[in-house]
Order: sequence, then C-alpha cells, then structure tokens
Amino acid sequence: MDKMILVINPGSTSTKVAIFKGAENFKSRVLTYSSDDLKGYNSVIEQFEMRLYDILKWLEQEGIDIKDFEAVVGRGGMVRPIPGGTYIVTDALVEDLKNQVGGEHASNLGGLLAKNIADRAGIPAFIVDPVAVDEFEDIARISGMPEISRMSHAHALNIKAVARKVAHKMGKPLAELNLIIVHLGGGISVSALRGGRQIDVNDANEGGPFSPERTGSLAALDLVRLCYSGKYTYSQMKKKIVGHGGITAYLGTNDIREVENRIETGDRYAELIFNAMAYQVSKEIGSMSAVLYGKVDAIILTGGGAYSKRITTLIGDRVRFIAPVIIEAGEDELRSLAEGVFRLINGEEKPKIYEDEVIKIEKF
Repeated sequence: MDKMILVINPGSTSTKVAIFKGAENFKSRVLTYSSDDLKGYNSVIEQFEMRLYDILKWLEQEGIDIKDFEAVVGRGGMVRPIPGGTYIVTDALVEDLKNQVGGEHASNLGGLLAKNIADRAGIPAFIVDPVAVDEFEDIARISGMPEISRMSHAHALNIKAVARKVAHKMGKPLAELNLIIVHLGGGISVSALRGGRQIDVNDANEGGPFSPERTGSLAALDLVRLCYSGKYTYSQMKKKIVGHGGITAYLGTNDIREVENRIETGDRYAELIFNAMAYQVSKEIGSMSAVLYGKVDAIILTGGGAYSKRITTLIGDRVRFIAPVIIEAGEDELRSLAEGVFRLINGEEKPKIYEDEVIKIEKF
C-alpha cells in the first residue's frame, strides 16, 4: 500500500488540505473562511484552534484515521533564514512560528497545524522550502546601508519544485544547471539558481519589479518624504507597499485577467501599466543573468501569472537573447509539499533540523 501523507497549506482566507498516496492527490479540500469568520481574530496565530478543528472534522467526514498517515507536512512560514530543504518540525521551529519571528503570515500556521496533528498520531511533522529560504552568498547581502542587509524572501517552494521539474525534462542533474526562475503571482520573485541553490533573488514583498499587489523597489528619498509627509500612518504605508501597491494602486484591481480585458477594449493606460510590469520583470531577469556571469541554461516563467500569454510574450521577447524561455504556468504547492516528504521516504534527501540550519546573518 502506498504511503499516505497529509498536506496542509494555510492561506489568508482558506486552508488547503490534501491526502497524497505516492504521487497521487487522493483527496483534497479547500476550507474557506469569510471576513465574518475571521473578524474576531486579531492575528493569524489566533486562528489556530479554528483551523485545526476544521481539518480534523474534514478527516473524520472522509473516514480517515490520522494514524493511517506516514507523516504530516505543512507550508513553511516566515521563520529565520535557512537553506532550502525538508525540515522536521522541532520545538524550536514551533516557538519561532508562534512568535512570528519573520513577520505575520498565514503560512506560519502550516508547521503548527502539522505538528499538532502529527503528535496526536505519533508520526513526524515537516515543512518544505519556506518563504525564508536563504542561500545567498555574502556579496549578495550588501545593500548600500550597513544597518540594512538584503534578505531572501521569495516563492521558494514553487521555485525549487519547478527547478527540479525542468532539470528532469532537460535530462540533466539540477546540480549542473544555472537557471533564472520567475514566479509571477500577487508578488513576483526573480531568482538566480546555481546548482539548485537560490544564490540571489529580489525581496518579493519589498523589492524588484512591481507586481499585481506590491510596489517593488522605489526611489528611497521619495519614499522617505512620503513617510514623513504626515499623510499616512505606518500601517497605511505598509499596505500601500504590500497589498495595495503595483497594479492595484494604478488600476484598482489585482486581477490580471481583468486588466487584459481592459486592454482588449482599448484601455491604453491599462496597457501601459501592464507593459511596465513586464518591462521591470525583464530588467530583473537581466540583473540575475549578471549574477550568473551570463551563463544561463534556461529562463523559466512560472506561477499563476504565467498563464497569461500576453505577459510571457512581452517578457520572452526581451530576454530570449539571454537563454531559452520555458513556460511552467501555475503552481501546485500541495504536491510540492508532499514531494518534499516523499524524497525523504525514498532516501533521496535527508531531513534537516531547523535549529542546526539557521543562518546567522552578519550586519556588514
């Protein structure tokens, strides 16, 4: 009988759960939450008991005994900087998830929910390639201001999964490839991978190209002036940068399909903003090619935004001179999480211990 893995991926208004038997997504469900469901909670962590109850209730309805699982895996959260890999959820990891050491994010619940259910069943709990994956070399950390180091915050789970997938298709070991991978979503990550390690990436929350919901990099002094203008609180400025920035700020929507419909009906302003986003993504790809000394085996466009032929064409036309452009649209986070655990079961990787892998980032 194939080993069964329970997979948990919390989002801001949902918890995606799935049961994998080998490579097969055997059962899955999206547990959704309305604004009314969430309004009584002051933080994501406070939602733990509600989300745990709903997962256990779903398993009961499906007639699944948690003791039938080999392991439970949850989406990795905003933890301390660590290299990529599949991590055992230890007490130290639990404490950092609870304390939200890297910031508040729904994915912080992933490891906590996985650990609670796994402990009930007497099985291990894991997280895989969290947002905080950091494989920078020292030179990539220098920002230009000693008080601030460049940090690695990106869509690491999908980036790493797509890298493995493309390497397999190319018939080459990932360890021998130089790749630039662009995750196009509500935020945008443009990552340079050398031998499977993410040696540089824009901060998908605060830097690089603007995206459907985020401003990307901004002129520093202009931003400082706006912050000190007296017009906005810290909370308001934060939302202007992450959540209400980018295409949302210009066009009042974060839906790429809606923007494309506007373009099709002759909205020249929507076309300008859309093209500008593709332009900035292309420039960031050029920057990452310099990180790899111009030796790039492939440029991969992934994430939900890569379903847009318009944006992939705009980007591809500008960067194809660097390397072949491969489209791997969408993301399957549930499968990527399950595959991380199956790599352990199959002996392809060894599990990592969080507290042993935490990177001590120096202030230069």
